[in-house]
Amino acid sequence: MQPPRTSAEPPNGSAPARAVHVAARLMAGVAQVANAAGTLVVLGLVVLINSDVISRNAFNAPFRGTYEAVQFLLVMIVFLQLPDVVRINRLTRSDGFLAILSERKPALARIFARMIDTLAAIFMGLAAYAIWPEFLRAWHEGTFFGTPGIFTAPYWPIKLVICLSTALCALIFVTKAISGKRRPERLHLEESGA
Repeated sequence: MQPPRTSAEPPNGSAPARAVHVAARLMAGVAQVANAAGTLVVLGLVVLINSDVISRNAFNAPFRGTYEAVQFLLVMIVFLQLPDVVRINRLTRSDGFLAILSERKPALARIFARMIDTLAAIFMGLAAYAIWPEFLRAWHEGTFFGTPGIFTAPYWPIKLVICLSTALCALIFVTKAISGKRRPERLHLEESGA
């Protein structure tokens, strides 16, 4: 009798399949860390907004730059949490066609799902490619947003988060397209029947 496979062990199969599995698990870990960071930013945003409301109402002294900080942080939250949303298949989409097709022709549905994941990987890769020069420009030129004297923040952190997030999303979609599994980092659970 074989001992049960632990979650750290890759599935049996060819070397490329094991490599895809290891890459998927690594990307899943990075996506989860980014998601946790996004959650901390949400918590910081809640504290900032509540503090501003209290300061505004109790002391008639609103915080300077709250509006700009909220704009800045909302974009960061979305892109920090996007890879994990992609990883767990919670990205807004319509699976009605695939659900109907999978009941009648499961093999064709899997082909369409792989095509969709491939197109999504291409789209996310193009987004990362397009934002990279903007990040470099913001980094080298020191561009900022906000109102000087009230609140300013550099653009480069947002551009970097967008670039890295979309690149990670592209890689996650690639592993999904290659493996044909919606969550390739969980192949060991699927194979064990869990």
